[in-house]
Amino acid sequence: MEQITFGVLGPVVAWDAAGGVLGLKGPRHRAVLARLITARRRVVPVARLVEDLWGEPAPGAVGSVQTFVAALRRVLEPDRPARTPARLLVTEGPGYALRAAPEAVDAWRFEAAVGAAAKLSPAKALETLEEALELWRGPAYADFAQEDWARGERSRLAELRLRAVEQQARARLALGLAAEAVPELDAHLAEHPWREEAWRLLALALYRTGRQADALAVLRRARAMLADELGVDPGPELRRLETDVLAQDPRLDLPAEPMTSTEKLWTRAAADYDRTVAAGARARLESTVGLIRDLAVTGGAGLRAAQEHRLAAITAAEELGDPELTARVIGAYDVPAIWTRNDDPHKARQIVAAAEHTLAALPTGGSHEAARCRLLATIALEMRGTRSTRGPRAAREAEEIARRLDDPALMAFALNGAFIQSCTRAGLAPRRDAIGAELVTLAARHGLVTFEVLGHLIRMQAQSALGDFTAADEHAAAADHLAERNERPLASVFTQWYRALRLAASGQIPQAEAAYRAAAARLDGAGMPGVEHGLLSLAQLCLRLADGNTSAAEAAEHVDAGADWGPYRPWAELFVLLRTGRRADTQAMLRALPEPPADLMYEALCCLQAAVALELGARVALEQLHARLLPAACELAGAGSGLVTLGPVDRWLTDITDALGRRSG
Repeated sequence: MEQITFGVLGPVVAWDAAGGVLGLKGPRHRAVLARLITARRRVVPVARLVEDLWGEPAPGAVGSVQTFVAALRRVLEPDRPARTPARLLVTEGPGYALRAAPEAVDAWRFEAAVGAAAKLSPAKALETLEEALELWRGPAYADFAQEDWARGERSRLAELRLRAVEQQARARLALGLAAEAVPELDAHLAEHPWREEAWRLLALALYRTGRQADALAVLRRARAMLADELGVDPGPELRRLETDVLAQDPRLDLPAEPMTSTEKLWTRAAADYDRTVAAGARARLESTVGLIRDLAVTGGAGLRAAQEHRLAAITAAEELGDPELTARVIGAYDVPAIWTRNDDPHKARQIVAAAEHTLAALPTGGSHEAARCRLLATIALEMRGTRSTRGPRAAREAEEIARRLDDPALMAFALNGAFIQSCTRAGLAPRRDAIGAELVTLAARHGLVTFEVLGHLIRMQAQSALGDFTAADEHAAAADHLAERNERPLASVFTQWYRALRLAASGQIPQAEAAYRAAAARLDGAGMPGVEHGLLSLAQLCLRLADGNTSAAEAAEHVDAGADWGPYRPWAELFVLLRTGRRADTQAMLRALPEPPADLMYEALCCLQAAVALELGARVALEQLHARLLPAACELAGAGSGLVTLGPVDRWLTDITDALGRRSG
């Protein structure tokens, strides 16, 4: 099931996985949805829904609520087979609940981000808060401002937003960005003049920009406003700040940290470049893309910023109407990719569209072949995890051109595309290992450090799938050594997860569970939502099934439906439904589940389906899963991800064969 997302920070809205707005029909339909969102996944009894929506319930109100719920379900789960239970807007006990994932509602994401920002460094906190505040499209639950059931949540979110704006200003001040803080604080106070902390921050920001008189004027305005409007004197922090400003207390200044030689060199070079290269010049655009590429390999905030700016650079290049420039801008982002699921599918589709358009406009042959190769490799990379034939075809074409041109950097980029498209079925770990081996040799010979790290990580994954953990250990250590020496922090995120997998594969379950939790904490903030979301929950479920002694029904008792399952939620929901004992409904859900995506989790997800199918004796599903898993007969299920495992595929095939034999008998 593709994840639906909901917006309540403004008018109530729902979006499909591609970002399209879903038609929620009339205001009562939106009211039902909004009321369920305010319940935060808890059940709202039908009687309460009727009371909240009508006040004085009219005859037939209960039937109307049921009609609204049915219509919402058709919109939210259009592909749900008839007579199968809803998985999102569910009936439970005396009422209904919206089982949206924690990240699926903008208000919930906003609240989590503000809480997380309080524990981050000023730079990371500023980035987190800026992204969080961009979620607001207007007052919370704007359609239902007069409704009693929305009032408390509206007030709570509004207060949280005000605190977030002030928290953002504090982060800017801590980073020496006082001038940037002034206009936003001015606007903030124009709407909310009773916020003493905002007055204090504005006065301090003005003082730090050399505007002492303006800072004192702000403090006097604050005193007058508080006295006239509220009848109170300023609090101790405002009074202390006024005294310190008058005394020009040095403690008000941001402590200056001395620049290192490297920082001085960077600052001077950047200033010279800014003076020399004209704004809007093509050279500046191409240089920007180079900077974005370098930013991406730093991980965390750098990777998130690079992903955001990359599409803007491509758009700017397209606007100039020069396909050769656009090809260089798109192809310059040759950042190694180890994970076969996209962080942002919507942006990926936009990049693929731009690359395809540029390919069509670019002359064929001659000096343009290298550019075509990079565009094709980009398409292969950005189409990761999809089942379109275009991705593998682009990867093959890019590899053919790169081999013909004999360009090492081009070859490394093309091999990365070939790796990303090497998950179209089970059992392809040997193919990936060969790609990794070629990458290591090529990159080591030509000093392509980031691709050498990638090659070792690919071999670490592939050797894990093949059960050769001695070799996998060697590649993990080599990746760590290179990454540490060359400041590539993202590599160790994957090697840490690999070492948790290593414990799981050796049967050390308690140690593996602790290692997975530590690895998940490290992944938080690494800038890779396509890896992060749902991974810890998936790893914990796989741990329970890895030894072959735990049935799906037993594992289901420990599956938390409210946890972050990310893209793995459809497989988790199989276990949730199995736990209810509704076998027919579970059978129907199993039949409706699509083939897993073409990524490194393919075998793992097939085995999760197999666990439930074995529990149910679902013959058709078992036959299908046997055919899917057979090419990986000698591998460890899921270990090709370098992250999780469900034990030997052979064991799953044997269990399926035995179950089919019993059914035949």
